[in-house]
Amino acid sequence: MAVGKEIRGKIKSVENTKKITKAMEMVAASKMRKAQERMRAARPYAEKIRTITVNLGKANPEYTHAFMRTNSASVAGFIVVTTDKGLCGGLNTNVLRLVTNKLRELKNEGISTQAVAIGNKGLGFLNRIGAQVVSHVTQMGDKPHLDKLIGPVKVLLDAYAEGKLSAVYLCYTQFENTMRQEPVVEQLLPLSAERMQATNAKAEPGWDYIYEPDAQTVIDDLLVRYVEALVYQAVAENMASEQSARMVAMKAATDNAGSVIGELKLIYNKTRQAAITKELSEIVAGAAAV
Repeated sequence: MAVGKEIRGKIKSVENTKKITKAMEMVAASKMRKAQERMRAARPYAEKIRTITVNLGKANPEYTHAFMRTNSASVAGFIVVTTDKGLCGGLNTNVLRLVTNKLRELKNEGISTQAVAIGNKGLGFLNRIGAQVVSHVTQMGDKPHLDKLIGPVKVLLDAYAEGKLSAVYLCYTQFENTMRQEPVVEQLLPLSAERMQATNAKAEPGWDYIYEPDAQTVIDDLLVRYVEALVYQAVAENMASEQSARMVAMKAATDNAGSVIGELKLIYNKTRQAAITKELSEIVAGAAAV
């Protein structure tokens, strides 16, 4: 029964794998709820600061911040948000595919790129394709902290303010629901007219403010906070998507392990029955010969 022993070993191995994937599924489900709460908690702040930014821009049309001006540089910046760990299905593959297509499109237009990597997977990918990574942040844990994101992202923000970049793109996975996460490559700078117009439709007209110390200083600081809020929201969305995708992937792996165990047990039973039938045939043949 050497063959039967080998199959029993395979069954035991797959059962151990099934226990691991089931445990990872439960952990991901627990983290997913917390990540979704964190993501939803960040949305009101982002929406409010966006509304105030629009009203400040309308109240001071004579002043244009550097983030709202269009530069004629031949270099574009990318903020690529991915996960630190794998085992989350095609989450990273999908967003990195969009990044690759956008990089190829800009290269055909004669525009070079610089990148900021948020997450191990994105950093490894950018290094493999030979992209210029100006800064990166990894191992953020389960809770994104804005103080860890500001430093790396500020490199691209300062470069754009100085006119060295023509645009800055934010690449991440947007959370829609537990079963669906959508990869997104959107323009962060210059601040897109579509995003501003969408906010402008909900904003109340005629807002006026008393500025301290002056309007220009307030707008400068607020626009920086606004962009930082957009980056933080993207990281929070990506983390919620990561846990959802990992939970779904681990559930699929657990179900697949159960199917493999069933098939192996069927093969084992057939092999054992064939061995028993063979032994009976030999006994009957020996008795008949005697």
